[in-house]
Amino acid sequence: MKFNSIAQSSLAVLSLMLTTVPSFATTPAAGPAPYCIAVNGGFGNSGYSGSTYVARNFTMPDPNKCTAWTGYTKTSATVIFTTSGTACVSSDNLALTVSVSSADPDYLGVGKLAVDYIKMSRSSASDPFSGSDAGYLTGAADAVSCTNDLLTLPAIHD
Repeated sequence: MKFNSIAQSSLAVLSLMLTTVPSFATTPAAGPAPYCIAVNGGFGNSGYSGSTYVARNFTMPDPNKCTAWTGYTKTSATVIFTTSGTACVSSDNLALTVSVSSADPDYLGVGKLAVDYIKMSRSSASDPFSGSDAGYLTGAADAVSCTNDLLTLPAIHD
């Protein structure tokens, strides 16, 4: 009989604890997701010789913070640069700066890197970023949706 009483008390305490857990503890945080930046119209747009940076597991930094940028850059059907660097958001959350280096020995040459510095801004925190890329892939830069074409890597890269 004491066992039933202890079990019932334990269940009552557990129920009380579960009802007082703050709501944020049961809401999952937004995790990493693909983030894409198109330069000169982006990869695959007819009439453009554009490229798109793809960070496969990117988490946008909080204001006044930086985070790693890792992924690749699609420049043509088979030219895929392996790309890494750092992305930083301004303290007012209105500017994003991405500094990356890309390698592709078959296309750029062994030991050679393509270096890019992307400066983008927006009017409000709910707007997408846009701006320009200074470096190897110089041109207009815009945050774009990561389409299936951008997220699919060909078996052969050059």
